[in-house]
Amino acid sequence: MLKVNEQKQKRIEVEGRSYDRFAIPTPVIAEGDDLDALLTQLVLPELEAGDLVFISEKMVACTQGRAIPLSAIVPGRLARLLSRFVTKTPRGIGLGMPETMQMAIEECGVIRILFAALAGALGRLSGQKGWFYQVAGKKASTIDGPCGYTLPPYNHYVVLGPSDPQAVARHCAERLHHPAAIIDANDYGVEILGLWPTSLSRRRLAAALRDNPLGQSCQRTPVGILRPVGEREAEVCAKLDAMTSGLTECQTDHSTSTN
Repeated sequence: MLKVNEQKQKRIEVEGRSYDRFAIPTPVIAEGDDLDALLTQLVLPELEAGDLVFISEKMVACTQGRAIPLSAIVPGRLARLLSRFVTKTPRGIGLGMPETMQMAIEECGVIRILFAALAGALGRLSGQKGWFYQVAGKKASTIDGPCGYTLPPYNHYVVLGPSDPQAVARHCAERLHHPAAIIDANDYGVEILGLWPTSLSRRRLAAALRDNPLGQSCQRTPVGILRPVGEREAEVCAKLDAMTSGLTECQTDHSTSTN
């Protein structure tokens, strides 16, 4: 079943081309769920020629067993110390809690995280942001901690980034016989972690998904379809929109003139 999430627009224009974006509801994804089976059952029946499938990195990570309960994480002294200096933003908790910082240390190594912390401190002194993650790398930047809007039961989990998202994108594309992407998205932007075939433009795809059509809270739509709109269909839709707008204006004028 295709849907358009609330407060997300169905159609978007990128570089002169129009695309429709659909989200696909799924059950709550858990460790042990078969990603191939989910795609075959829920996505494959909805696909049309020209479609691209985009999948949340969290969905992939959960099927890979990379969602860790908070109760299973024991932060060390370094994690507790460094997490105090992480800037909290509306985008999410990031590494701003000891448990997520501990997982970053385990994923990236103590030395790299220490260098990243030093880079972050130097960046703040010079008024620059993002130096910590530039040094720490993708394994650190894709770690998600629980937030107020996180879908249960993952409001009590730390979710690591997916393992080898590029390979996963290729596998999904070959299984579905459609282009596929693994994305890290929130309501502030999107990053393409994996894309197959590689000849496709990551910049254009990111622009087409820039407002995160999958949603960020309790939508339960971790996978979607990007569908190019044919020129003829786009022209017809534009004319219908113009007619509807004109009809509304006429009704308003008529109402004004009779009152």
